[in-house]
Amino acid sequence: MSRSVCILGTIVLQLACVPMAHAYRPFDSTDADVAPAGEFELELGPLGRLRDGSKRLLVAPAVIANIGFSRDRELVIQGQHEAAIDREPGESRSALVDNGVFIKQVLRRGALQDQSGPSVATEYGVLLPSVHGQAQRGTGLSVAGIVSQRWQAATAHLNAALAWNRDHEPDVFLGAILEGPYTWRVRPVAEVFTEQARESARITSGLVGAIWRVRDGLSFDVGVRSARASGDSIHEVRLGLTWAFAYRKER
Repeated sequence: MSRSVCILGTIVLQLACVPMAHAYRPFDSTDADVAPAGEFELELGPLGRLRDGSKRLLVAPAVIANIGFSRDRELVIQGQHEAAIDREPGESRSALVDNGVFIKQVLRRGALQDQSGPSVATEYGVLLPSVHGQAQRGTGLSVAGIVSQRWQAATAHLNAALAWNRDHEPDVFLGAILEGPYTWRVRPVAEVFTEQARESARITSGLVGAIWRVRDGLSFDVGVRSARASGDSIHEVRLGLTWAFAYRKER
């Protein structure tokens, strides 16, 4: 147990030192579930390739740590490293972006908690500034509502979030995830979302991919995403994994 706590502490300290919390690999939205109390869940994107207009970026890694600290509540720590393939003069080679710390809480236990009816959750927290990034230099706040329902043939997650973003503008996010049968070892997935800040262009995004559940506590994922923002095209390939382990025993 002490060794697990030391490992957990090391990972959390590393994440906290890097300079909105949505996240459920490989999506931008999330689900209405949390890590069980005493469990640490690491969502890791070891490789991603992003084309934003004429700019090409490598994302490695994108990290989300979910730490279950009560029956229906978890702490979420999030950050992403980006390396520019094509740099402008004076631009940093790499940056830490999309950083944040959040609390996610289940408000209604439902299908995702092996009970009847939809699962309902909220997620709220602080959007932290980027490090060496050209954008995201401010601090913001975010609160989201999530509804999830699981049937034999599919699982759906609906997200709505309001934020005071890092540019100190009101921001609205609406997203939906659709997954294939949860009992399948490899299940197809898809996501659509739209996001609009007051003084920024609307972003519309679509993703298709798959999640491979190797065993309980370990899954791999792949996704291909295309988006539009202010007439510019964004294309991204996402590869990652989700790994969970218990860091303490619940009595």
